This record gives sequence, C-alpha cells and structure tokens, in this order.
Amino acid sequence: MKEIIGLKQIIDKEIQNIDFPPLPNNLYDPIKYILSLEAKRIRSIALLIAHQLYNKDYKNALDAALAIEMFHNFTLIHDDIMDNALLRRGSPTVHKKWNENIAILSGDTLLVKSYMMLLNLDAKIQTEVLKKFSETAAIVCEGQQMDMDFEKQDHLNIKDYIKMIEKKTSVLFASSFEIGALIGGANKSDQNLIYQFGLNLGIAFQLQDDLLDLYADQSKFGKRVGGDIIANKKTFLYLKSLSLAHPKQKEDLQNLYSSIDFNESNKIKKVKSIFDSLNIYESTLEAIKTYHNHALDSLKKIAVKNKASLNYFVDLLVKREV
Repeated sequence: MKEIIGLKQIIDKEIQNIDFPPLPNNLYDPIKYILSLEAKRIRSIALLIAHQLYNKDYKNALDAALAIEMFHNFTLIHDDIMDNALLRRGSPTVHKKWNENIAILSGDTLLVKSYMMLLNLDAKIQTEVLKKFSETAAIVCEGQQMDMDFEKQDHLNIKDYIKMIEKKTSVLFASSFEIGALIGGANKSDQNLIYQFGLNLGIAFQLQDDLLDLYADQSKFGKRVGGDIIANKKTFLYLKSLSLAHPKQKEDLQNLYSSIDFNESNKIKKVKSIFDSLNIYESTLEAIKTYHNHALDSLKKIAVKNKASLNYFVDLLVKREV
C-alpha cells in the first residue's frame, strides 16, 4: 500500500513540475486543468510497478510513465467530447469549461507531449518503446470508434463488447505493464506474460467501471450515477440483460434505450429495476472474477519472486468503489 501511494505521489509531483508554456493560455490552461484534477494515475503506476519488478530505480521509467499519463488524459478529453460528458473526476469536463474546439486542440497537444516525453528514454530501448506505444495508441482509437459504432448497431453481443473494451481500455493497461517491464530489463517471455496480465486486468477494470456507473455511491464516484443509461451506452450490464430477459423485459429495455423522451431519473430507475430482476449485478461480478483469475494465471508465470506490489495493485483495482 505504501509503495503504491509513494509512486502516485511521485507521479503527481512530476506532473505538477511539468513546465508548460504560458501562452496561448487557451491551449495550455485546459491541459494544466485536467492534469491537476485528482486522479488515480493507475496506468502510470502500473508502468512503474512493472519496472520495479526488474529494476528498483523508478527514475529510468518515469518519462514513460508520464507519457502514458498524458496519453490517457488526451483520450479522456476527446472521449468526453464524443460522449457529451458533463463531469470528469467530479469537475466540469474540459469542453464544458472551455469549448469543444479548445478541448480538441488541447487534447492533441497532450498527445504530442506524450511522444516528446518518450524521446528522453535511453536510445537502446527508445525505438521499441515508441513502436509499442504507437501500436497501442492506434488500437485505442480503434476501440473508441467501435464504441461509437455500437451506438448505432442493434445486434450486438457480449463477445463484441469485450473486444471493444479490450481495445479501448484494456490495451493501455497491458501496454503500461509491458513497457515498464521492457524498460526494467524483462525478457520477452515476461513482457508477453505481463501484457496478458494487464489485458485481462483491464477488462475486469472496465466491467467494474460499468457496474459502478449504476451501483456506485454518487458522493464517491465523481461522475453522475446512471450516466451510461442516460447516454444509451450498450455496456456489459445492458447486453447481459438482453441475453437473459424474457420478451416483454427485452422489449421494455430496448424501448428505454432507444428513446430520448424519458425523464432521466425515471429512465435510470426503470432500467435498474430490470437489471435487478435479472441479477445483473451478480452476473457482472462473476464476469469480473473470471477476467481477474485470467490475469492472476499470467501473473503466476512471470519469472520474478516478489510480486506483492502487483498482487495488492490487482486487488485495489477490482475491489474499488470509484
């Protein structure tokens, strides 16, 4: 626990010390704003933890961790525009605090800055890290497009959804662990294993996020509870419900998700009632456990002795409340 808190404090401090130009203020102020919001820094911590399995000097991997953090925040700014989200980490989203054009350009700048951070890496590994980072960035964009395409598609299944979240969310987890291990000096076998570990952990993380969107404590969550329902997001909970529902429930659920005329609070209440009647909360927990176990299977095979920090990190993610 202390180690993870310590790594987060290091990352927070380094982010605060990044010297962004003062002008143009409408470009850099939004970047400073989103990076200053209280965040879990999960992906950058993952990178440093993976690195420390092989090399205790975190400083070798710090630039890569900051690059991952910048890239992640770039995706958040753009995702919030596409989702028309009002809140991020309990505060107004960048496009709501400024406007969409400013948010797009600030997000783009964060992406460029992330690549600039990677140029500080040792030349011996720089090319390989840049290649993995770029491949990951492209896959994340594929996942985001799939997510938007799903909004217009009626015939989706859980397998489709898992593939989408694997690309949109999980791949960045996997790449964070892999790059950290690579910089630390891990062999190819361990790099592949820790990538698979991160991939399954990322899926479990997103399924937990789906669950929290409806069942979280609003005072802790930082986003509006039920936001996925309001946005008609076809999450695991929705798709699992369709697979279990009797014809009338299925019709009601599809009508609720196809209409924009419902009172938002009533819509959330009605959808949640259907989910509860089908035990979707329990089904989602079961799916989370499955991917959690897949991650642990890969973790067991990694050829290092002390994995305590990774095991604790896994528990922290899959049992979180926010």
